[in-house]
Amino acid sequence: MTHIVNDPLEFANDSLRGFAAANREYVVPVTGGVVSVEEPVAGRVALVVGGGSGHYPAFAGWVGPGLAQGAVCGNVFASPSASQVASVVRTADAGAGTLVLFGNYAGDVLHFTAGAERTRQEGIDTRLVAISDDIASNDAAHCDDRRGIAGDLLVVKVAGAAVARGDSLDAVERVARKANRATRSIGVAFSGCTMPGSHEPLFTVKEGMYSLGLGIHGEAGLSEHAMVPAAELAQSLVQLVLAEEPDREHSYRGRAAVLVNGLGATGREELFVLYGLIEDALLHAGVTPVMPVVDEQVSSLDMAGVSLSVMFLDDELEQLWRAPCDSPAFHRGTVISSGRRRHLENRSETDGAQHALAQGSLSSRRQAEQACDVLNQLARTAAQAEHILGRLDTIGGDGDHGQGMVHGTSAAAHAARKAVDAGAGLASTLTRAGEAWADGAGGTSGALWGAAFAAVGAALSDHTPASLDDLLAAVAAGAEAIQKMGGADIGEKTMVGASAPFAQTIRQAIARGEGSLQTWQQAARAAHQGAEATAHEIATRGRARTHGDATLGHPDPGAISFALLADRLEKWFADSSTQWDVEEQGELPVLHRAVSPSRGVSQSAAS
Repeated sequence: MTHIVNDPLEFANDSLRGFAAANREYVVPVTGGVVSVEEPVAGRVALVVGGGSGHYPAFAGWVGPGLAQGAVCGNVFASPSASQVASVVRTADAGAGTLVLFGNYAGDVLHFTAGAERTRQEGIDTRLVAISDDIASNDAAHCDDRRGIAGDLLVVKVAGAAVARGDSLDAVERVARKANRATRSIGVAFSGCTMPGSHEPLFTVKEGMYSLGLGIHGEAGLSEHAMVPAAELAQSLVQLVLAEEPDREHSYRGRAAVLVNGLGATGREELFVLYGLIEDALLHAGVTPVMPVVDEQVSSLDMAGVSLSVMFLDDELEQLWRAPCDSPAFHRGTVISSGRRRHLENRSETDGAQHALAQGSLSSRRQAEQACDVLNQLARTAAQAEHILGRLDTIGGDGDHGQGMVHGTSAAAHAARKAVDAGAGLASTLTRAGEAWADGAGGTSGALWGAAFAAVGAALSDHTPASLDDLLAAVAAGAEAIQKMGGADIGEKTMVGASAPFAQTIRQAIARGEGSLQTWQQAARAAHQGAEATAHEIATRGRARTHGDATLGHPDPGAISFALLADRLEKWFADSSTQWDVEEQGELPVLHRAVSPSRGVSQSAAS
């Protein structure tokens, strides 16, 4: 477990702050992560890497000459937000475009894609490559849809060397994709990791067993096996990665970059024991290791375990793999510093890119005030349910869903309060809340809830007050945005299992002309039933899909959290102390709460 913790919810930020302070010769902190302390070479391509925290030295530890020019750093085991991605890209870019590398996870794909779209709109040519080296997470025919694990280092090293030699953006992207296609990884765990502040690991491995095919976000392996001597373990790992060795024709001639990677709690001596045996097995198979790396490079907090990554080299990839580089955590050869250091001023939360707040009418501001009360209710509910949601998420995911919901709801409530204090109307308040939710939570759920609130805000106004039908229609649009962004359907064990029936119930009621407060009650019940139904489904999307039948009998945590929040609001609306009606305020009607005391979360809502 993690012993040195202040506030568990701030662990990633505290760690990044300390890392930047300890490595001032390499990095400068910026909103969303760090960038190289060296002034960028004008007209040279920039390489940005990123992902969740908890994997040091990935990703901030790879910033430096010959590697990356910036790293985007999310919460523990959660992807960074789109605004964090955009912030680091803006700072790292030197005028020739930026290539962004990240592991292939649903949340990372959503946020990095959205962040890249923002910077493209600002005139920065931003390209994306999702690293997909984990052979346990999909078959060879679907290698582009695998997870990114320790092979990240190999791809980043090659792409960084291409940047350093002055390649164009097209050429750097080509090399990165080539390196990704040539890289294969497999990992084993001897114990699970523990989230900061928690006293229980995300998963356990039986004594005398090891777990094969684990993820780096605390996901359990896909199968358990009896522990064997190191020679047998080495042989097994080598056989798995060499099963996809390319034909030894043309450019590939049996040479490979090799990484034996510790996952956080495995001693270096153990790693060296394993590497010696892995090298024997590779040479016996006719594969020559080239400048092997035996180290912790992509960890998983305090997980005991190891992974093997191999990149099959042609002449170009070998040249780039051998090239010098220098960073806090990975060094090769001699790199001469330019001596030019960055001078960055303190930037705002989104480096000035966030749109200005629209001033709302009096009636819309009153509704925005009520929206703050709603968001506070959501934040309280998420805080009470954090442990339940986190434990549920460990079955098929990485155990961070409860923490992510706390981050997201609290950030949304805080942003809404600031917006209202600045005079924002209802639409702008909810839009800002959505942006903050996505930023605060990161991950897939952060992106989906951010999209939901953006859709709700877009359906409302800062000037004309919303009627009850307007609110219901806007909330339905928000729930529908979850399905549009994620691309999932009912039956695939995702949040859509709850959000889709919720939206459908509201739309059907409005179509019948029956929009009322009872409509929300019916929709909340539909969400609850839909969430329960996910227990009988097999996950086919997201991280849980790698565990297949193991998720049967357990509902999807995203669907449960959606239903939980919908249920909480239904109880809040229906409470006898809360009455919604239309009151005249000057010339415009406003929704009015007769009594406004905040209530605690009921036991039923948090169970």
